[in-house]
Amino acid sequence: MIKENKTEKYLKDIIDYDCTIIGEVDKPITNITFDSRLVSKNSLFVAIKGAKTDGHDYIEQSICKGASVIVCNDRKDLIKELHSKYNATFVIVSDCLSTMAKMSARFFDNPSKELIVIGITGTNGKTTTSYIIKSIIESLPQKTGLIGTIQYMIGQEIFDSPHTTPESPIFQSLLRQMSDNNCNYVVTEISSHALSQKRADNIEFKVAIFTNLTRDHLDFHKDMEEYFLAKSRLFTTLLVDGGTAVINIDDAYGIRLVEILRDKNINIITFGIISKEAQLKASDIKIDYKGISYKLYLNNNFLIDINSPLNGMINVYNTLAAIASSIALNISIEKIKEGIAMTTLVKGRFEKVDLGQDFLAVVDYAHTEDALERLLLTARQLLNAFRVAKETEELMKAKKRHYHFEEDSKNTGKIITVFGCGGNRDKGKRSKMGEIASRLSDFVIVTSDNPRNEDPKEIIREIERGIKNDNYIVIPDRKVAISLAVELASTGDIVLVAGKGHEDYQEIGIERKLFSDKKTLEEAIKKTITRPSFADWAGFFDSKRTHQNANC
Repeated sequence: MIKENKTEKYLKDIIDYDCTIIGEVDKPITNITFDSRLVSKNSLFVAIKGAKTDGHDYIEQSICKGASVIVCNDRKDLIKELHSKYNATFVIVSDCLSTMAKMSARFFDNPSKELIVIGITGTNGKTTTSYIIKSIIESLPQKTGLIGTIQYMIGQEIFDSPHTTPESPIFQSLLRQMSDNNCNYVVTEISSHALSQKRADNIEFKVAIFTNLTRDHLDFHKDMEEYFLAKSRLFTTLLVDGGTAVINIDDAYGIRLVEILRDKNINIITFGIISKEAQLKASDIKIDYKGISYKLYLNNNFLIDINSPLNGMINVYNTLAAIASSIALNISIEKIKEGIAMTTLVKGRFEKVDLGQDFLAVVDYAHTEDALERLLLTARQLLNAFRVAKETEELMKAKKRHYHFEEDSKNTGKIITVFGCGGNRDKGKRSKMGEIASRLSDFVIVTSDNPRNEDPKEIIREIERGIKNDNYIVIPDRKVAISLAVELASTGDIVLVAGKGHEDYQEIGIERKLFSDKKTLEEAIKKTITRPSFADWAGFFDSKRTHQNANC
């Protein structure tokens, strides 16, 4: 639970006078909220018209609970009736979200001015990048705040995260607490919803990071253009003059964003793996069971070797984004390297579940077509690394015994994927994710994700439309699906459970039922442990390969 700030201001201290005010401005305010359930004595209630409910319907209830000020749209009849009936002040504005953000910043004395705030936006990679940056900054050492999908943190103190990016009153309250608790830096994930709804307005971002843009949230944004424009607000509107934009230009939208920003008074650092134009690049990339390593180049000059315990090509990009932002903050390359190496594995992001079984089990948040493809490619890279190690070992044995060696790729492990798609979300990605899962996995179990108010079987049917192979089965019950994947796994296989990651619930109808992919995997694995562990199996070949390389 986030702590409540004990703050009091008067309306006259936080208001712009380019609006219509009905009533006194000398009204005390003890908190700002858009949720009528959180209204108490001397609250300022902001009536937000949402997709499902309209805050204007809760104005009278809020006044009765003690709200002293109401911010709302121009509802003449309603305002006239309630103003004559109650002693509340009405502030009439055209944009309630923008006004709430501005008032919240003033109410908490503009805390972002006292902090170095780093904002990260993009479809994939925000969470992991935020943790890498936090690890780098804490290696200085500097106390750091974090606001994101998994949790909010003030130093090492942890709070639940109801939203990736909180509404503006909560956002500003968190920033105030972080400043008051001696944080110098704050790393924040900024979602496209938050940018569209102005939750991050009136926050001074010193560094803004663009990770990538692929299809997602088209249930909220009407198309990819609107989605991109929402993301770009972090750079065009919220990044301070003289701030730094860190942009992935292996992504087509990243290239476009650079062009948009060229004439602005901001610094730009580009990064990538493929692009020849990228200022910060990774080369000689190696990915194995232990993590990733690569050579880092800045403006085509070798800088340093980077090693991270995180897995997959996506984390090459995530570490590059973190390095670029750290360079913008004038952090030494030695501290950057140290912070990356010390990064702890992030909950639900290629999170390994290891109870000593002889196969690799992974929980991952991948819930978009791009994220799922990256996850499966990472798994395939790991299997290939193990295959090479295994073949090298067998080849060395064959040479010693003068035997003929033949490659047997059929016995080098398979990928078993469990996934579904969320209900009441972008339907267009379902068939695409089905195609990707079937193409890049050896076997797929299609199941439920968070069906919400949709029929789980209909969601699954839409996924099936994209599947071209017969290497899959349908099991709507997610627990049963995960258990079957574990039962099917053999030595050296990889079981991927994708879509929910760190979430500890499943949304069915209007209920959130307790459910954890990780715990379900653990329960299933406990029933199977009779063979040497996967880590021992992989480590054996890795150690053999290291020994052979040393003798070359």
